[in-house]
Amino acid sequence: MISAGEFRNGITVEFESGLYTIIDFQHVKPGKGAAFVRSTLKNMESGAVLEKTFRPTEKMSRAHIDRRDLQYLYTDGQMFHFMDVESYEQSEMNAAQIGDNLRFVKENDMIKVLVHNGRVFGIEPPMFAELAITDTEPGFRGDTAQGATKPATVETGATVKVPLFVNTGDVIKIDTRTGEYLGRV
Repeated sequence: MISAGEFRNGITVEFESGLYTIIDFQHVKPGKGAAFVRSTLKNMESGAVLEKTFRPTEKMSRAHIDRRDLQYLYTDGQMFHFMDVESYEQSEMNAAQIGDNLRFVKENDMIKVLVHNGRVFGIEPPMFAELAITDTEPGFRGDTAQGATKPATVETGATVKVPLFVNTGDVIKIDTRTGEYLGRV
């Protein structure tokens, strides 16, 4: 059990029969009245964000999330197929469970699957991905003074904003959390 006075960013709790991660919290001590904790919670399954106020002594269960390494095998359009590299056990998830978390993940890449009480509820891709550009328009010299970007399609089909000097066939590094271009490899 964890009290609202012990909240920290990133902690996962069981609240109102769901799993929530604490995105932000603030301990407030008004001039009049009792102190309280104003918090922003994100539902781990649906992604919905909830703002809630708690008394510092309110308690809730801390959720224990297991992260298992799985290898992404392929998709058949409806389902995404994964394999545990230790036991060779295969599992599958639908598009609703995945969301857009696999947009920068190639086949045979390793991912982390989030499990709570034996039930899979989400995935975490690696933080960074190195992908080849399959399609982009050529950048023209003199288009802008500085910092111009253009859209580029990577080998997984996702679109990323890249600088003008990046060409088709280049391999780039991407932050999978934000979809941001980090540099050429």
